[in-house]
Amino acid sequence: MPGTAARSLSIHRQGSRREWPVAVKTRIALFGPPGSGKGTQAKYLAECWELRHISTGLILRQAIAAKTSVGRKAEVYMNKGDLVPDHLVHQVVEDSLGQVGYDNFVLDGYPRRLLQAQQLDKILGERGRHLDMVLLLTLPTEIIVKRLTRRRVHKLTGEVFHLDYKPPTGIDPKLLVLRPDDRRDVVWERLRVYRAQTQPVEDWYRKRGLLIEIDADGSIDEVHERVDLALAGGSP
Repeated sequence: MPGTAARSLSIHRQGSRREWPVAVKTRIALFGPPGSGKGTQAKYLAECWELRHISTGLILRQAIAAKTSVGRKAEVYMNKGDLVPDHLVHQVVEDSLGQVGYDNFVLDGYPRRLLQAQQLDKILGERGRHLDMVLLLTLPTEIIVKRLTRRRVHKLTGEVFHLDYKPPTGIDPKLLVLRPDDRRDVVWERLRVYRAQTQPVEDWYRKRGLLIEIDADGSIDEVHERVDLALAGGSP
């Protein structure tokens, strides 16, 4: 059965260099409430650990833009702030995992429901794999609402900006849009749905000793540091 490879984790930040000889976690799930920075941290993990970043949200939005069958079905739910049904997400995840041989990946925002966690275990277990680590980003509600309602997306490139933290300098305002699921009323509904349906997933992984909670309140670099510590076996 494939195991975790041992190599040195090398971190470069603000001119400094740090190396930790650690057992590489090659199969990671990362989730948290909307606005907790899952995408940013998943990209960071993928870059540092040479993992495939699998974002179900991004894949579904691409499917919506391409007007695929899955995209048209998912769009109805996402625009209302509801979670996309399990069978649609399961299809996307299994296809994406198969493309990387079910190894060397970080799942971004998945699983979100207990059934999805059980389905993921089944997908990996049938191939002699298992998750090595589950990272949970935590953040106060008032910060989540501020982060999401002031987020803007470039219509042409898909790049995400924030009016406070990452201003879209020099870009035509007409090209910047507020995603439908970032409207204030939809954000509150997304949080309600998230908390109702994701708590069992947290409990599932906590009981199995895989869950590590990381405080996502702070700068991107500060959260990067906490992620580094978690991967190195320290306290985030």
